Amino acid sequence: MYPNSPINQQPSQTEDDSTNNSGGTETDSTINDQSGSQDGDDNVPITDSPDDSQSTGDVHQNQPEVPINTDVPPPPHVNEVDHEADGDYVWNSSDVIDVRLNGNSITVSLASAATVDGSKVTIKSAGTYRLNGSLTDGQVIVNTENKETVRLILNNVTIHCSTSAPIYVMKAKKTIIILQENTQNYVTDGNSYTVDSNGEPNGAIFSTSDLTIYGEGSLNVDANYNDGIASKDGLIIKSGFITVVSIDDAIRGKDYIVIKNGHINLNAGGDGLKSDNTENVTRGYVSVENAVIQITAGGDAVDARTDFIMNSGQISVTSGGGSSNNIVAGNSAKGIKAIVSLIVESGTITANSADDAIHSNGTITINGGSFTLSTGDDAIHADDSLTINNGVFVITKSYEGLESAVITINNGNIHLASDDDGINLAGGNDASGSIPGDTFYSSNYHLYINGGYIYVNANGDGIDSNGAITMTGGQVIVDGPTIRMNTAIDHDKPFKMTGGFLLAVGSSGTQIAPPQGPDASSTQYSVMVTFTSKKPAGTIIHLKTNSSGTEIFTFKPIKEYKTMVFCSPVLTTTTYDVYTGGSSTGSITDGLYTGGTYTAGTKTTSFTISSIVTKVGPPPPPF
Repeated sequence: MYPNSPINQQPSQTEDDSTNNSGGTETDSTINDQSGSQDGDDNVPITDSPDDSQSTGDVHQNQPEVPINTDVPPPPHVNEVDHEADGDYVWNSSDVIDVRLNGNSITVSLASAATVDGSKVTIKSAGTYRLNGSLTDGQVIVNTENKETVRLILNNVTIHCSTSAPIYVMKAKKTIIILQENTQNYVTDGNSYTVDSNGEPNGAIFSTSDLTIYGEGSLNVDANYNDGIASKDGLIIKSGFITVVSIDDAIRGKDYIVIKNGHINLNAGGDGLKSDNTENVTRGYVSVENAVIQITAGGDAVDARTDFIMNSGQISVTSGGGSSNNIVAGNSAKGIKAIVSLIVESGTITANSADDAIHSNGTITINGGSFTLSTGDDAIHADDSLTINNGVFVITKSYEGLESAVITINNGNIHLASDDDGINLAGGNDASGSIPGDTFYSSNYHLYINGGYIYVNANGDGIDSNGAITMTGGQVIVDGPTIRMNTAIDHDKPFKMTGGFLLAVGSSGTQIAPPQGPDASSTQYSVMVTFTSKKPAGTIIHLKTNSSGTEIFTFKPIKEYKTMVFCSPVLTTTTYDVYTGGSSTGSITDGLYTGGTYTAGTKTTSFTISSIVTKVGPPPPPF
């Protein structure tokens, strides 16, 4: 193989799997990551956007400087501020007020702090309250005038309310639900609520103000009316074991959802995690770190009105019934969706989605992480730009693999399979026609490949750019289409290749849509071979020098093919022989052999390189 090429490089992973044992006890505790609270609404509107030796050589040798990509906009502002503050998780045990839930009645240890009306308790003052016991059909309400925090310690409680939110924060500066360690807590509601003029409350745990969930206990929410856990302001999950089953959205934080740790399992008829503030550009975001999250959603598993930020952790999602399911026109069933920007620093994402697995109406930046994606539409889609700086990607099923107006791949290990185009710049001409093309808002379509390892198995075009392609490094292997109207590589503007390794096989194309590869603007030699007849799937292609018999590559396509495009620093102005068939005793990875011995098949053709681009064989058929 290519010992110094990206095929043998493993992207660095800096995933932090450590946990924060915050605990849910009454002893004093402090927090390490502190960000000041920010209240208020700026009311800023948001708009949608819609060698001739046995070695085959080092693909990075003589690699030029990477060109500056001027097509990609500067990184967007990332929303990161939340309401967590010093002292949130600190309280004095002597100040705790006990609230005993006795089925159909309630007792409070400090009568002046709360009022009781049968099976309904209304907390009137800030402070720390410990809830014990169960309510058959009752409610815990927080309605305070104080400008201080209310803490609710759930200590093996079961609360059911048939006509409203079992836990309802009507008014408070901030409420923190504390899950006592080693406890199981249950909150369930009915399928019909009595609501106010604003349609509230509409969640089993509902807050009109900032809400935090913290502790090492368990919280189980069964929401039969609408949402599971909802905050009209911000929502922080600091820790805890949380399970939500909901008719509509599982967890909704209008201003933001910030998950700092915990184990979260969601099953939602609507969206899994949702932040939907449309009035303020500093709101409507979802942030994840350290947590382990599993989501099954009828709609989007994660829906962020502005940004999605993942710094670490694990997310596994199934949306819209999974990749084999068809979605109703107009519905959205994406894995992870962010309208403005989506940023992944590290972590693990597994998605099985009927719609796009990872989607942004704006930009996507991936700096690391591990991704396993299966989707009925695009695996990773960004309207404006997609930048991959590192990461391991396994795309087992997709309509199109990577799609954006501008795609930049600087590093990473990418394996993808697609029903149509593998890598698509600007939607392209979708051959299968089952899914409509996407709308893009830029005409500067461009694919930049500066490093990394990319393997594409596409039934449509392997790489389809409605603009230009620039490749300065990396390794790309394409098992392309068998249908003539599609080719392994298709581009409308120049394909300039100045470094790296490219090997692509596929159909013959037509005179209207001929197979393509690097052009005369390149500084590396390339060759395109068109065979006189189709070669069956599994027929080896072997390229060697004519004079010394040095092997350049041995490759075994997985589908029938008629053309081969090859560009590499190892090509020089000499004569080469092409063999098809035969066998090899080497090790094979993505069709490419390393080591071993090649037993010759049939010598198909020879060619001599004398110019940057060499074409061998007959032209494509008219149609």
